[in-house]
Amino acid sequence: MLSGVIPPVCTPLTPDHEVDVGSLVRLVDHLLGGGVDALFVLGSSSEVAYLTDAQRRTVLETVAGHVGGQVPVLAGVIDMTTPRVLEHAGVAVAAGASGLVVTAPFYTRTHPEEIRVHFRTVAARGGLPVYAYDLPVSVHTKLSADLLLELAAEGALAGLKDSSGDDGGLREVIMRRREPFSVLTGSEVTVDSALWMGADGVVPGLGNVDPQGYVELYRRARRGDWAGARAEQERLVRLFEIVRVGGARMGGSSSGLGAFKAALHLRGIIDCPVTALPQIPLNDDETRRIGKLLEDAGLL
Repeated sequence: MLSGVIPPVCTPLTPDHEVDVGSLVRLVDHLLGGGVDALFVLGSSSEVAYLTDAQRRTVLETVAGHVGGQVPVLAGVIDMTTPRVLEHAGVAVAAGASGLVVTAPFYTRTHPEEIRVHFRTVAARGGLPVYAYDLPVSVHTKLSADLLLELAAEGALAGLKDSSGDDGGLREVIMRRREPFSVLTGSEVTVDSALWMGADGVVPGLGNVDPQGYVELYRRARRGDWAGARAEQERLVRLFEIVRVGGARMGGSSSGLGAFKAALHLRGIIDCPVTALPQIPLNDDETRRIGKLLEDAGLL
């Protein structure tokens, strides 16, 4: 079963909006040096929705090739319909990925039975273990505990990345699971409580910036040092304020992903903090505020 700290790797870009392979390799080394247990590429923090298929392939091949089996690499094969997801799955298999991360279909309105067919088909034909990605804010479908556990019992799902924000639903899945089934929280700010409930790990976007912090939080929780885990979680909650510096003048993706990249740039890990079009870039004042939050967290 997959467990531990599994950052969703950001995708560094050049000023011309191409994948910055050199910065991506440095970011991977930064994460591995921080002690993470696996990597997740081509998820929301990777700006997967903004990347071309060729850019997706470059990201996946770069990360999987550089990691060389040191840790598992999960590949997001996120797309609107089953045939498109299966095409991405073929690329992931060829690149040497360890698992596929799959959302419900989107754009078209779907029925729960169609969602079942989607996951079953990807599991049968995708060539790798499938992890469901519960992301209702983007795909407009909430994966129910009944559906997830039914698919787990069939062997169609190996686990769940829960980014729904529904802590009650997360707890229901944890309490009712019977088969080996990894439950991973996608929340940066409630990791200690999710681990206390019985979650197996965390997929934190902020883990790009401070992987050591999340590894320390996870280790403290696994030792039963819940006071220490809470203290580390609260430090990370304060650091997470970087995602809000963009305020109301931009969308949440521009502010959040821009903040992660600005922080990585300020820490000397990536060369350029640019985000993919049409996201709005942070300005100098917002970047200075991110620097101050990094200093407060002991990262600069």
